[in-house]
Amino acid sequence: MALLVADSYREVQGAPPFMPWLEKAYAKTFSESLEAALARQKEPLAAARWAFTLVKRLLPHFSLEEGYEFAYAALKGERQCLLQSVLVQGLLEQAGFRAGVYMVWRNPEGKESNLGHAVAVLRLEGRDYLVDPSEPEPFARHLGLFVDTRAGYRFAEPVYAQDGAIVGYRIGGQVLAPSLVQPLPFAFVRSQFYYYRGEQARGGLFRKPSTPEGLRRSLAMLEKASSLDPANPLALYALGLVKAKLHLEARGDLERAYRLYLSYGHVPEGPKRAISR
Repeated sequence: MALLVADSYREVQGAPPFMPWLEKAYAKTFSESLEAALARQKEPLAAARWAFTLVKRLLPHFSLEEGYEFAYAALKGERQCLLQSVLVQGLLEQAGFRAGVYMVWRNPEGKESNLGHAVAVLRLEGRDYLVDPSEPEPFARHLGLFVDTRAGYRFAEPVYAQDGAIVGYRIGGQVLAPSLVQPLPFAFVRSQFYYYRGEQARGGLFRKPSTPEGLRRSLAMLEKASSLDPANPLALYALGLVKAKLHLEARGDLERAYRLYLSYGHVPEGPKRAISR
């Protein structure tokens, strides 16, 4: 997480250092040190509930525009899905448990998106639990996840036990055991932070009205995202979109993104439309 925090503080000036802020805010809110709280986390599901509550209390403001920046978490108490998922992962790992991050492509109600949400995952022996501070309760049941496997990234449909644990991942007509599926690697997660910087740049790709300066900012951030993980299909797709807005050659990026989605097992509507033009 230290490198992700450092990336953020290069983009935003004037925020208090993140970890000292977190420790001070935790002590003020919960009347104990964060170190002591971490030390008493002995049971994994209880630890997940604790991390869920910490995020909601210390970062009360959900912001799609700037909530991905750790600097704004410390400066304004803001959060967004990727930041909160990485924070939950980090807290669980500090407490001695295995954890990671997935992207979501189908939410609990069945609504699909182009990897539009991130969620933390607590990993136990043969059972995974999604921890999502965007939901009212800690353990979410998202219906579509973007995961890593020995064969690379894949779109998966989790198979849930009655208590909400994921006991399998349906991928390409077969169900893989949790031991055969992995959280997304650090390269993808870091790439995704830069994707959000490109997506939410003022006057950029998805902010109206767009401006030449904003689009150039989006371009720089999305080029960085794609260089950090060339297998991130969302970053490459968005890079093609911003290049098209800037009247640069975009077809190659859009075609490569489409092929990546296809190889991972699902093509969202946006990339389908982009490639058919």
